[in-house]
Amino acid sequence: MPELGIDAIVFDVLGTLVDEPAGIQAGIGVLAPSLDAFEVERLQSLWQKHVEREQRHMVDGVRPYRPSDALDLEAAQLVADAVKVDDPHAVAALASAGRRLPPWPDTVAGLARLAERFPVLGLSNASRSALLELNAYAGLRWHQALSAEDARTYKPDPAVYRLAVTVSGRPPERLLMVAAHAWDLRAAQSLGLRTAYVARPVGDPPVPSDTFDLHADDLPDLIEQLDRRKR
Repeated sequence: MPELGIDAIVFDVLGTLVDEPAGIQAGIGVLAPSLDAFEVERLQSLWQKHVEREQRHMVDGVRPYRPSDALDLEAAQLVADAVKVDDPHAVAALASAGRRLPPWPDTVAGLARLAERFPVLGLSNASRSALLELNAYAGLRWHQALSAEDARTYKPDPAVYRLAVTVSGRPPERLLMVAAHAWDLRAAQSLGLRTAYVARPVGDPPVPSDTFDLHADDLPDLIEQLDRRKR
């Protein structure tokens, strides 16, 4: 099995390193404690669909760019309206739920192991300030976190992935993009980055036509595959 020949690893964050739905659901539970699990999940889906739709509108030029914090506030307002909560302080608290996302069980140890061998970058649609708080909350071990805010657009716009290429100082083919979302990896692959899919319960799995370099069940499996590529 040939060596990948990578110099740095670029991680998607939301969904790949942290459980985004769980954090948002926890915030909704605080806003409206009487809701059952089904209703909390429905409202969390409402939140994420709004954010994803508006991000696509900005990438497509349908809507002017706004940072992720603004979209989270819009989504929180939608949820609050749905449960008839009109307290602006409660809405603001809910909007910040996206900064308190639990890491997956293998994230902290896996990142620490990889960071001993490679420069590790986070590359996220989350804002700079959100990434700072996520790092503090979840204990993420990376050498630098890059926000789509710096490109004033969102993934899968190529400009976001170019941030990692520029900051790393490496050619795209020397970077490994790791994500639980096939759409994310396809976009990175189109710029020449190497790609690794890591399965997560909330991810976007590959389809048969995808040709990613690695497919891993979790971060320990990814590390094992990288080790085999060096033997």
